[in-house]
Amino acid sequence: MEPIKDANHLYEVERRAVHAERPGFRISELQIGPAQHVPWHLHTAIQDTFYVIEGTIRLFMRDPDEEVLLSPGETFNVSSGRPHLVANGGESSATFLILQGVGEYDYVPLP
Repeated sequence: MEPIKDANHLYEVERRAVHAERPGFRISELQIGPAQHVPWHLHTAIQDTFYVIEGTIRLFMRDPDEEVLLSPGETFNVSSGRPHLVANGGESSATFLILQGVGEYDYVPLP
């Protein structure tokens, strides 16, 4: 799959906001409902750092396979090149920050 620069149209969320964006770095906030998720993808040059504000999120990763459940105040880093999927881990909305950098943002959708 080809990398894309804006993946907003590829998946639906309850709310999305960008809090900071500079060359090579950005901070986004997502709120996802109980049945929503960010599909399998990877980033070729940047690391994702997740920080949960409210609710729980479940991260699924490949290479190697790993699953992590994060609650408010917890963080987790997904390195560049590592396939991952982000899902709501509870029965109510989940709100989290994604710090992305350092490098040029891209989103590579995966099957």
